[in-house]
Amino acid sequence: MKNDFRVTVYGAAGTVTGSKYLLTAGAHDYLIDCGVFQGKKDLRLRNWAKPKFKPDRIKSIILTHAHIDHTGYLPVLYKLGFKGPIYCTEATSDLLELLLIDAAHLQEEEANFANKWKTSKHEPAKPLYTEADARHVLKQIKTIPFYEFSEVGPGLKVKPTFAGHILGSACLTFDYKGSGVSFSGDVGRYNQPILNDPQPLEIGNCLFCESTYGDRDHGQVDSLSELEVVINRAYQRRGPILIPAFAVGRTQLLLYYIAQLEKENRIPTLPVFVDSPMAIDTTALYKKHREEFDTEALALVKDGGVILTTGKTYFCKTRDQSKQLNGLQGPRIIISASGMVNGGRILHHMRNWLPHKQTTVVFVGYQAVETRGQLIQSGVESVKIFAEEVPIHAQVETVSSLSAHADRRELIKWLKDASTAPTTCKIIHGEPEAADAFSALVTEELNWNCSVAQDEEVVEIA
Repeated sequence: MKNDFRVTVYGAAGTVTGSKYLLTAGAHDYLIDCGVFQGKKDLRLRNWAKPKFKPDRIKSIILTHAHIDHTGYLPVLYKLGFKGPIYCTEATSDLLELLLIDAAHLQEEEANFANKWKTSKHEPAKPLYTEADARHVLKQIKTIPFYEFSEVGPGLKVKPTFAGHILGSACLTFDYKGSGVSFSGDVGRYNQPILNDPQPLEIGNCLFCESTYGDRDHGQVDSLSELEVVINRAYQRRGPILIPAFAVGRTQLLLYYIAQLEKENRIPTLPVFVDSPMAIDTTALYKKHREEFDTEALALVKDGGVILTTGKTYFCKTRDQSKQLNGLQGPRIIISASGMVNGGRILHHMRNWLPHKQTTVVFVGYQAVETRGQLIQSGVESVKIFAEEVPIHAQVETVSSLSAHADRRELIKWLKDASTAPTTCKIIHGEPEAADAFSALVTEELNWNCSVAQDEEVVEIA
């Protein structure tokens, strides 16, 4: 007979995307995170497959944070019959309204493009979900506070703890009849600007821990210094500096750092174009949710400083404003989504400027395997954009220290700071090499019963 408190893994096992964990507590099922798969084609196809759980039987969904690989499948579940509440922190709720609408819009845009240019095997090509689907599921969101237990189902309570990854991000600890299970979500880095550090977690009997960078350290390179060198080197080429950046988190961190470098006269004051409507709206939300700011950011605001704005920042909200960037000359910085070059306005800039040797492309975030960003970063000679093979003559740079994910040492520190230790630790959300390496590290340094979670594995909670 199965334990009445268990977790079944349906995503982010052997990969960093598609986070979905079915939590069974008594007679009811719950879903922890509800993300889409990204990267390799075989992973993306899983978004279209029938889920191996019953959406209409899920009592509620609880989210760690707003990123699409943790939330982008929500409108699909709505279409498949899920009508229950979706619990998350207040800032995550605000971000979801931007992210899900944007994701739906991109899905519809891609389907229209495929139908117009006959680039899909399917006739007609359809979006995974529509903006209408996204707006319907947004009505099901209910907010819960940090650091307090909230009831999310019969006998099931959850307490979010700040994860330091992006605005609103949380690690989750569940309690059911005195037994507990915890989910790390995505753990952020220590001593980073704007947001507070990851907070210590009261771990339940079982912990599901991410391992995005579980096999490496970000190194001792100072993020400001690394960005300074790259921007100054690119400035000498006198061409555009293209930065594919996640609209949530990474864009705001870049604006903060560029402003600081300008203030200290370490780089020239260049025009900085934020060409992402979602990034623009997200930046406003960061300014709204100052309760999650660290002491340095709060002090800057208190002293009258303008946060998240450089000396020459221009926000490109409309398509016409975006198109006008094509006619500019000279050094300038264009920050645009998506961060993995999978969609969004960055594609237009890449198509226009990758063939030119004066161009510099700067990657500042994780690039999943076989995404367009990973291919460009790996040094391929050309890449397909809008069904056209685009040659790459641009200089490609990477600023690895800007990651919003803790590296292996930071993850170990976070685990050591926890007030309790789990009976079982399952490693998730990492490519196979990273997950295996981090599982071995946790076993060696913490002496925990640790192993890598497998897809569709059932983990019983003692």
